Amino acid sequence: MEYYVPKSEVIFEEEIKKSRFITYIRHTNGIEEAKAFLAEMRATYPDARHHCWATVAGTPNDSQQYGFTDDGEPQGTAGKPMLNHLLGSGLGEISVVVVRYFGGIKLGPGGLVRAYGNGVQQALLQVEKRRKVIRKSYRLQCEYDQFNSLQNLLESMDIEIYDQQFSDKIVIELGINPNELEAIQQAITERFSGQLALIEI
Repeated sequence: MEYYVPKSEVIFEEEIKKSRFITYIRHTNGIEEAKAFLAEMRATYPDARHHCWATVAGTPNDSQQYGFTDDGEPQGTAGKPMLNHLLGSGLGEISVVVVRYFGGIKLGPGGLVRAYGNGVQQALLQVEKRRKVIRKSYRLQCEYDQFNSLQNLLESMDIEIYDQQFSDKIVIELGINPNELEAIQQAITERFSGQLALIEI
């Protein structure tokens, strides 16, 4: 499985009817990191009225890793719209905190939904992405005279080499995208006439 995650932090700031909205987006791997990000923003802006938060802290479709808070804003006007924009982006391991300094003019529920949603939308436009592949580990054993040919084949594919051990035979530990497994196994079988096989660890 593969998906995209934010590469670096993004900050977007705007003023709406004298209220200041500062939107931070960051890569967070897991709910604990996402909550730590919120705590950090509260510590950075202790005098702000609201610190609204939303996260898709794992893979984009893992609802166990979703979270949000309105932090004192009327229910449904901040956290949920922010989360909806994150879900719409298709990104995983992403959290957003919108810090609000209240300017004395009430925006009303519709205005709040627009303000929080727009901040996230604008920040998402600036996010640089990197591809993340959830790989499974496999072991492959070969003879020394097969090694160069195998190495060339592996380099031409989307594979990560985790470990190599050289004893009487060579044992290689590989990280493989499950979506690519069949094609990779087939290429190895064809090149080595069925002598080599991937073993799941």
